[in-house]
Amino acid sequence: MSNELWRKGALELAGMIARKEVSSREVVSAHLARIDEVNPHLNAIVRRWDDTALADADEADKAVAAGGALGALHGVPVTIKENIDMAGTPTTQAVAFLADAVSATDAPLVERVRAAGAIPIGRTNLPDLGLRVTTESSLHGITHNPWHPGRTAGGSSGGEGSALASGMSPLGFGNDIGGSLRNPATCCGISSIKPSQGVVPWATEIPPQDPGMAAQLMLTDGPMARHVADVRAGLLTIAGQHERDPRSLPVVLGDQAGGRALRVAVCTAPPGGSTHAGVAAAIQGAADALANAGAQVTEAVPPSFQRAVELWGLILNEELRVQRPLLDMVMGDDGKRFLDFAEDVFPRVDLAAVMTGFAERNAVDREWHEFLTEYDVLLLPTWAQPPFELGWDLLSVETASAVLEQLRPVLPANLLGLPAAIVPVGMADGMPVGAQLVGRRFADLTCLAAAEQLEQAFGTITPIDPVLA
Repeated sequence: MSNELWRKGALELAGMIARKEVSSREVVSAHLARIDEVNPHLNAIVRRWDDTALADADEADKAVAAGGALGALHGVPVTIKENIDMAGTPTTQAVAFLADAVSATDAPLVERVRAAGAIPIGRTNLPDLGLRVTTESSLHGITHNPWHPGRTAGGSSGGEGSALASGMSPLGFGNDIGGSLRNPATCCGISSIKPSQGVVPWATEIPPQDPGMAAQLMLTDGPMARHVADVRAGLLTIAGQHERDPRSLPVVLGDQAGGRALRVAVCTAPPGGSTHAGVAAAIQGAADALANAGAQVTEAVPPSFQRAVELWGLILNEELRVQRPLLDMVMGDDGKRFLDFAEDVFPRVDLAAVMTGFAERNAVDREWHEFLTEYDVLLLPTWAQPPFELGWDLLSVETASAVLEQLRPVLPANLLGLPAAIVPVGMADGMPVGAQLVGRRFADLTCLAAAEQLEQAFGTITPIDPVLA
């Protein structure tokens, strides 16, 4: 059975370990063997420590034998993106400049994952400083999509997406400022959630320890998995106030739909650009599935959708312009080229326009809050187009602009700090399509409840064996 353990979900494995049906050592060994088998083709996991992981598994098995209380993820292997501090390993941000930037302490997220009994077995790839939506690193190289070696795995948490979709890990953790937990989920056919801002604490001991205003408003860590239940378990494990993060909130999450029929707004083709017919059809299929499950489904989208996308670009890119001299010191050539294109795609504005943009963000926030009070969730695509060919975002300013247009459905949730869950609901152009479910702030569990209804209708489509060239 051990050679099939990598196919199972995190909570399923935790239950098997707790019931002594299988040992944690067997589970960890099965995943390490799966990494040996498929990672050479995918380059998703860029660092591992087999002996330590197996020793931790033996300790987990001793705890089971002792009969004490066990954490929700006891003995389960997990993976962590390489821009989240993990004691004794470098937080490289996928650039050579930080290749030896070893953290002495765990980030709050890792601390809580370990406290729940999970065993980190690997670190996953990302683009330089997480600043592209495809995972192509100047330090670690390209991560490939298990569904198609020439298509992007998404980014910036693409290493996690590829590892989860191919069975190297049952649960992983990344972060999101422009869809980076959700982009790989749709590209690789898995589930994830970008949590509400402030729900998951963040801290690092690797400079810079103080993020800019865009990151303070829009960046959050979060979980990724093949099963919605595992995403929920990951979120509840890492959520809550932490003494290292003054912006973290003591929020108790609950399902705001309260067991009644969901009120769903659906937008199959978001404003501001084109949408692939196959993507729109998959989202319409998801809407039909929710209606069949008893939801009240209405075609609707907040009028400020396009302005939310524009404000995301204004706020983030003006901050990147200020940081550009430092970024140029550490990023690879591809990353610098991406920033060059961003300079062309986003027109430079003055300080007054930035300050006005922050004020307008509040107006957009109010409008979306009212909309997401009338509706429990907004159902829309994650990306408006199927995953693009590797390197396509760097061919020209035109392709860079097209990627932004493709990306537009994920950006309002970042601007406004809203929760957004992803679940696969179909295929387009031979690649997975993830439905995105956006809710009002702190309705994280409502988003996941809606995602779980879709999972029940469509099933899970991973893990898969990598498709080789």
